[in-house]
Amino acid sequence: MKHPLNFVSESVRKPLFIALLIWTLGLFIVFWFLDRPLSPNGIVSFELARTPERVSAIMAGWTPLAKLYAALGLGLDYLFMPSYALTIALGVLLALKRHGGWFASLGIWVGWGSLAAALFDAFENIALWETLAHGVNLTWPQVAFWCASFKFGLILIGIGFALLGALLPKSVQDAK
Repeated sequence: MKHPLNFVSESVRKPLFIALLIWTLGLFIVFWFLDRPLSPNGIVSFELARTPERVSAIMAGWTPLAKLYAALGLGLDYLFMPSYALTIALGVLLALKRHGGWFASLGIWVGWGSLAAALFDAFENIALWETLAHGVNLTWPQVAFWCASFKFGLILIGIGFALLGALLPKSVQDAK
């Protein structure tokens, strides 16, 4: 199996990563502004609420404008998903190319996991949208919680792997 972005020419990987990173961070700043009316922890508290009672309590604290911001954020998130997924996957690819052996083999899976995070995010957003549009039920908070949990886990693994691969000297990884 190959890394999902292995087809990207080695000469453009780093410039593409930098461009995607800047774009992703810019979108992250937009989300920071959209999250401000959704206190205490922005949309993340809604994503991880898990129970109908918690979801209801969060939504009860939102003004109509806050609900509009939440809906706008859910829509904009579909632009953010490929952005962060490709940025992380490309960062992982850059890291695994610095090291061989088991680290590179693991990086292939982590690269695919970065893309899977975006799929979990898409399903999570469907659950959140259904909750916003049609009210709280027993199923959607659970779906959102588990999808968000897997998404955040895969994102953290991807970022951690990319940083570790970039920071570790080659000699540490190449020595078996």
